Order: sequence, then C-alpha cells, then structure tokens
Amino acid sequence: MEDVSRNNRGLALNTATLGHNIPGAGAGWSPERTIDACAERGINGIVFWRREIESSPARVGDYARAAGVHVIGLCRSPFLVGPLSLRNPLQITDDFHRSIDQAAELGAEVLTIVVGGVQPETKGVSESLKIVADYLSHAVPWAAAANVRLALEPLHPVYGGDRSCLTTTRDALNLCDIIDSDILGVAIDIYHVWWDTDLPHQIARAGNRIFGFHLCDWLAQTSDILLDRGMMGDGVADIHGISAAVRAAGYHGFSEVEIFSANNWWKRDPREVLDVMTKRFHTAC
Repeated sequence: MEDVSRNNRGLALNTATLGHNIPGAGAGWSPERTIDACAERGINGIVFWRREIESSPARVGDYARAAGVHVIGLCRSPFLVGPLSLRNPLQITDDFHRSIDQAAELGAEVLTIVVGGVQPETKGVSESLKIVADYLSHAVPWAAAANVRLALEPLHPVYGGDRSCLTTTRDALNLCDIIDSDILGVAIDIYHVWWDTDLPHQIARAGNRIFGFHLCDWLAQTSDILLDRGMMGDGVADIHGISAAVRAAGYHGFSEVEIFSANNWWKRDPREVLDVMTKRFHTAC
C-alpha cells in the first residue's frame, strides 16, 4: 500500500463513505476492521452510524481509542417530524434519548441531528420547525447530562419534504438561538449547503457553534440526489472557499468525509476509497 498517512491529522472518516449506513451496501467491513484501516493511514477521526454499533457501542469506542482513532461523532438522531418519523411522540422522544445514550457509551463527542421532513397535515416548514424546537428543548438537558453535544445538520432543500424541513444554516442557527444552549450547534455539510449564497455570513455567525464539518462534492450531473455524492474535487462545490470560511469562524475540529455513492465509491475496494480520500484531503480541500 502506498504511504498516504502523512499530515492526515484532522481528517476523519464518516463510515457512510464505505456504505456502512445502508444494510447490504459497501463491502460490509466490521467497525474494528474500519478502525484498523483508518489507523494504518493516519486518519485519526471516525464517525459511526447507529446500526453499526447498536449492540456494543462501548466496546467499539474502546477499540477505536486503543487504536489511536478519535470517535468524533455518531449518526444520527431519529427523524423528529415528517412522513419518515415514528408517529408516536413518546416513541420519538425515547429513540432520541437512546441515540444520545449510544453516543455517550461510544464516547462520541457529537450526535448529528437530521430533523425529518414536513409534518403530515401541515404545509411549509414553519410548523414543523416549531415541533423540532420543542423536541430539542426537552432533549438538551438529557444530552448535557450525558456530556454529548448535538449538531443540527441542515439538508439540501431537495430533501425538505421527507428528510429535513431544516434546509439552511440560517434556520439551524435560529433554532440554536431559540434553545440557547452551549451543547446545541450546527454541522456544515458541503453537499447540503454549497449552493447557499448567504452561507459565508451564516458560517461567520455560527462561530463556535460549528460542531462538525463534512467534506464531499456535488456532481454537476448527479444521477441520484441521495446516493450519488462526489469525492472532493469531482464536482462544482467551492470546497476551498467553504473550508476557509469554516476555519475563519473558529472551527478547528476534524474534517469529516461523508460520501453516499451507491454506484461508484461503494462498489470499490474500501482501501482504495480511503487512499483516494486522503489524497483529495490534501489536493482538493
């Protein structure tokens, strides 16, 4: 294997990049094998998905730390609103608390929150965001007690109906202002926010409330809005500009590569994917 480990401090793998967020996708590596492959390349941050660590979060977290790999996050909260959420509010709350507890057991610093789409029998996003704010206000004390920070991730507006009524960094920060807690912040995912001309202002506004920064690219001829993200440098997003703005705002955490790619990267040998992403971290970011 070519040595690609130089200067990779600050680089993190979101295991979705290897297909681990969807059952049956990718090569099906175990968490331990993924951790070892990261450690071999000097990738010293990792973010897991709940389905990977469901039965043994503490053990997986201990294994990562022993290998010198920081568990920086867990994906993700349940949908809080919208057609893909559980119908019973008590079940939503219970699963939200469970996701926080799993993050704590794993030793993850941050739980990513994807809020869900427009609440059935409502129109637009305003009512849905009010419901989200209510769930957050009740979850923040639980997360604070578990020493887990919560990162609201706005998704591209194309997902507004079913996956995320939260589509701009502005609205995510507005929710943070309403809740007013040091443990609630935002995750900036290039795939979802690259198009927003107000993004530089909102990143500066976010400041130390940026809890996560996700690297990927938007392909000019994307074939699937969910499962055809680009590797950094292959698309049209201003990765250098967004990265500079995030750093200028005061974020000095990991840069997390998160690429959903059913017909390209998930079909490749995971070792190749990890090698390419480390190279692109230096050349395209």
